[in-house]
Amino acid sequence: SSDTTPLLNGSSQDRMFETMAIEIEQLLARLTGVNDKMAEYTNSAGVPSLNAALMHTLQRHRDILQDYTHEFHKTKANFMAIRERENLMGSVRKDIESYKSGSGVNNRRTELFLKEHDHLRNSDRLIEETISIAMATKENMTSQRGMLKSIQSKMNTLANRFPAVNSLIQRINLRKRRDSLILGGVIGVCTILLLLYAFH
Repeated sequence: SSDTTPLLNGSSQDRMFETMAIEIEQLLARLTGVNDKMAEYTNSAGVPSLNAALMHTLQRHRDILQDYTHEFHKTKANFMAIRERENLMGSVRKDIESYKSGSGVNNRRTELFLKEHDHLRNSDRLIEETISIAMATKENMTSQRGMLKSIQSKMNTLANRFPAVNSLIQRINLRKRRDSLILGGVIGVCTILLLLYAFH
C-alpha cells in the first residue's frame, strides 16, 4: 500500500504548502529589512566604524539570513520536484492499471513495462543521491567561504586599526618578493652554468 499511496495528498496539502511558503517569504523579507536597518545603523555617523564586535554581529546575522533563504529555496524546490514526480508517477500508475485491467492477454508486455518502470525509479533514486551529495559539497564550500570572508574582514579591521601592523605586513611581503627574486636569479644562473658545463 505504501507504493500505491501518493506522498502528497492532493490540493489541500498544496494549498497548505503555498500558504506556508508565502508566510516564510514574508518573514524572510522582514528579516532582510531588519538586517538593512542594522547596516544603516552601523554606517551612521554616531557609531564608530571600527567596532569589531558590532561588525561581527552584523556579518553573523547576514550569514544566518543567507542560510535561511538558501534552505527555504532548497526545500521549496525539493517539494516542487516531489510533487511533479508524484504527478508523473500517478499518471504512469494509472496507465499501468488501466492497461492491466483492459488487456489480460498481453501479460508479458505488462511485466516488461513494470520492470522498465522499476529501472526508471532506481535511476531516479541514484540521481537524487548524487544531487544531495553535490548540494552537501556546495554547502560545505559556502560555509568555508563565509569563514574565509570573516577572517579577511577581521584582518582588514586589524590592519585599519593598527597601521603599524599594516606597514609591517607590507615590509614582510616586500622582503618575501625580494627573496623570491634573488632565489630565482640564483637558480637561473646555476642552471645556465650547468648547461654551459654540460655542452662544453
